[in-house]
Amino acid sequence: MFDEKKQIVYWKTTALDNMETAEILFEKGKYRECLFFCHLTIEKLLKAHFVKTQKDFAPKVHNLEYLYSKTNLSLPELYYDFLPKVMVYNIEGRYPDYDFPQPSKETADQYIKMSKEIMEWLLQKL
Repeated sequence: MFDEKKQIVYWKTTALDNMETAEILFEKGKYRECLFFCHLTIEKLLKAHFVKTQKDFAPKVHNLEYLYSKTNLSLPELYYDFLPKVMVYNIEGRYPDYDFPQPSKETADQYIKMSKEIMEWLLQKL
C-alpha cells in the first residue's frame, strides 16, 4: 500500500545520509565517489518531490532532469544548469568502464557546495 508520508521521509532521510557520506569522502580525498553521493542526494530529494507531486512511488531512474520534469518545482536556473554536470558522476559511479578523469579537489569542493545549496532548497520546498 502506498504511504506518501512514509515514502517522503524515506527519500529525505537517505538523502541526508548520502550528503553526510559525500562530506566524509571529500575529506578522505575520494572526490569521484564524493560527487557520486552528491548526485544521490539530489536524486533522492527529487524523488521525494516526485512522490509529493505524483502521489505515487518514485521511478527507478537516476536522471535528475527527468525527475525534475515530473515535479511542480521551479529550480533557479543556476541549480537547473548544475544537474547535468553532477549527473556525470552518477554514470561514472555505476559504470566504471567509462574513462572519466578524476575531479580535482577544487571541482569537488565547488560541486559539494552547490549540491548542499540545492539540497537545502529542495528540503525547504518539501
